[in-house]
Amino acid sequence: MKNSDGFMRKLWRYLPLDCEARKETRADRAGIRAADRADSEHLEETAAWLRRAQDSSPDGGVSRAYKGARHAGYGPYGWQPSYPETTGYIIPTFCALADCFENDDFVMRALKMADWEIDIQMDSGAVMGSVVTAPPSPAVFNTGQVIFGWLEAWKRSGQAKYLTSAVRAGDFLVSVQDKDGTWSRGDSKFALKGATTYNTRVAWALIELGLAAATERFIEAGRRNILHAVSKQRNNGWFADNCLNDPERPLLHTIAYATRGVIESALLLSNEEFLAAGIRTLEALLTCQRTDGGISGRLTQDWRSAADWDCVTGDAQVAVAWLRAHAITGERKYRQAARAAIDFVKRTQNLDHPNPGFRGGVKGSFPFDGPYGQFEMLNWAAKFFCDALMMVNDDQLAAKGIRG
Repeated sequence: MKNSDGFMRKLWRYLPLDCEARKETRADRAGIRAADRADSEHLEETAAWLRRAQDSSPDGGVSRAYKGARHAGYGPYGWQPSYPETTGYIIPTFCALADCFENDDFVMRALKMADWEIDIQMDSGAVMGSVVTAPPSPAVFNTGQVIFGWLEAWKRSGQAKYLTSAVRAGDFLVSVQDKDGTWSRGDSKFALKGATTYNTRVAWALIELGLAAATERFIEAGRRNILHAVSKQRNNGWFADNCLNDPERPLLHTIAYATRGVIESALLLSNEEFLAAGIRTLEALLTCQRTDGGISGRLTQDWRSAADWDCVTGDAQVAVAWLRAHAITGERKYRQAARAAIDFVKRTQNLDHPNPGFRGGVKGSFPFDGPYGQFEMLNWAAKFFCDALMMVNDDQLAAKGIRG
C-alpha cells in the first residue's frame, strides 16, 4: 500500500502538467544537454526571452516568470504579472546588453521599466513585495533592488526623476533600519523574520546611492548592515540566518545574494575586512562545485549538499561572483569555476523549444520539477545568466561588475 500511495502522489503531481512541461521534465531527468552552442547564442536567446517577458506585461515591468504547468497548486499557466523587485535589477542588465549588442532598444526598455517603478512606488518610498497584482505591502529587500535600477536609469538618461525616486527609497530604508544595521521593520511579509542576512544587497544599493547622491547617511546605513552580516559569518565562510524559508539549509540563491552584497560593498568602501569575508565564502563554494559545474540547490553549515536538485539562479549568481573574485584577485581558479558553472547552466537551457515561454528561459530548478521555482522559467534567473555570459566574455565588465 505504501508503494501504491507513492505512485499515486507522483501521478497526481505530473498528470496536470501540460505536455511541454512533462517533456521538459523527462528530458532533464534523462540527462543534461550538451554545451555545444556558443555563449553568444545563449546570450541572444536569454535576452530575447527577457524582452518577451517584458512584452507580455501591459505595464512596462517584466513578467515574474513563465509557468509551464497548469497544476492548480502553482497558479495560472503562462506569463505571470510583472514583478517590481526583479524588474528593478534587470534594468542594469538591459543597459549592459545595450552596450554588448550596440542596441539602444535595451536602454529604452530599461527606462520604461524605471518609469513603471516610479508609477508604483509606495507613498512611504518603499517598493512593494510580490507581484504587482498583490495587495501592496513594503519590502526592504525589494526596495534595495529597485534602487539599482533607478540609479542606472539616472546615469543613462540624466533625468533627475530617477535619482529622486532612489533617494525616497533610501530614506524609507534608513527610517526603518534597526540600530544594529538589520531591518526588523518594513521587511517583506514573505520573508522569514530574523533570517535575512542576504539584505547585504540592500546595503550595497544604499552605499551606491550614498555615493551617487553624496549622502553620508545612506553610506553609513549600508556599512552598519555589512558589519552585522560579517558578524554572522563563521570561520568556514558560512553566513547564518540567510534563507527565505530554511536557515539551516539555505538556498544557493540567498548564499550568493549575501556574498555578492558583502563583496561589492567592500569594494565601494575600500574595506579589506569585508572583502576578505566575501572571498572566504567564495573559496568555500569552490569545494561545493560538482564535476559537471553545478552546485547543490541547498547547502548545510558545513558546506554539504542538502538537495538533489540545482537552484539554477544560484549557479548563475555564483558564477558572477567568482568572475568578480577573479577580477579582484587575479586567481584563475575563480574564473575556471565560473566557466564550469556557466557551461552547466547552458546545458540546462532549451534554445530550440517551439514555445516562446520556454525557449531561452532559465529554469528555477534543474531538473524542472525541483522545488525552487518549480516548473517555472524565472526572470531573475535569466537576468543573472545574462550577467554571467557578458562578464565571462568581457574582462572590463567583469572588473567593474553589473551594478545589480
